[in-house]
Amino acid sequence: MTTRRSLLLGCGSYLPEQILTNAELSERIDTSDEWIVQRTGIRQRHVAGDGEFTSDLGLAAARDALKSAKLDAGDVDMIIVATTTPDNTFPATGTKIQAGLGVNHGAAFDIQAVCAGFVYALAVADNFIKSGQVDTALVIGAETFTRLLDWKDRSTCVLFGDGAGAVVLQGHDGNGSSTDYGVLSTHLHSDGRERDILYVDGGPSSTKTTGHVKMVGKEVYRHAISKLGNVIEEALGANGLGSEDVDWLVPHQANRRIIDGMANRMNLPAEKVVCCIDHHANTSAASVPLALTEAVRDGRIKRGDLVLMEAIGGGLAWGACLVRMGYPNGT
Repeated sequence: MTTRRSLLLGCGSYLPEQILTNAELSERIDTSDEWIVQRTGIRQRHVAGDGEFTSDLGLAAARDALKSAKLDAGDVDMIIVATTTPDNTFPATGTKIQAGLGVNHGAAFDIQAVCAGFVYALAVADNFIKSGQVDTALVIGAETFTRLLDWKDRSTCVLFGDGAGAVVLQGHDGNGSSTDYGVLSTHLHSDGRERDILYVDGGPSSTKTTGHVKMVGKEVYRHAISKLGNVIEEALGANGLGSEDVDWLVPHQANRRIIDGMANRMNLPAEKVVCCIDHHANTSAASVPLALTEAVRDGRIKRGDLVLMEAIGGGLAWGACLVRMGYPNGT
């Protein structure tokens, strides 16, 4: 039976030039490189410069992904930007990136699912492609998350960084089995009852301010381990696959202990897990495409590899997707 699939044609990334190390942070607050690394696995993070906006990061990643896919911006029918840090309350950052690419057709919009945003955006694009409404979609995760931080709050300011990643999806007919190339399935969940364990204490409707990140770390960790584990099993089960079939786990880069916990639950060796948290920190919606692009570029992820991506963020919102990389008759 023929099934419409979304092939992942290319991926791209962008990181701001400015790097903030743990040692530099320890000059601002009561912390140390040892303390941060032991609890999070983070050694440094990138920070957007003055006058550098989320749209700038997203546009650079989008151009990189289009180059990787060997497509022109005019080939894109839809642009979806996952971000928690838009340039403006409105219009959507996606429309600014659309204009920057010189595209004036199709649709461009933002979605907000915090750290799970890229997986959510990928699911939306995949369903538009499967329905036949869109042929080629650009999916971007872009954040200037450091602008939501209270730099006096040691529990949160050490965790996050800025960056952007993007992928290009295009429709293709598959045979409907787990051997197909492209997006095999996506799985999304949320539970608003847990809103208060990870949130920003501001907003245009409530405080008329941007606000700062607030987090109950132990609760976030507990929910991450259980909810990500369950959605991974859901994704594999939906495709009749097991952990042994996964070539690469590309997880949200939130905390090294969470990443290791997911790998242990799947019985995956460390060499099958893409981890860049030490030099990227948590870039929220950008973390999964940044990690994916890094592993594709350095040759770890190859054509035909089955890649499992997962993420959890404020909301709580979480999800997973399975993608077989490459093209049926290409590289």
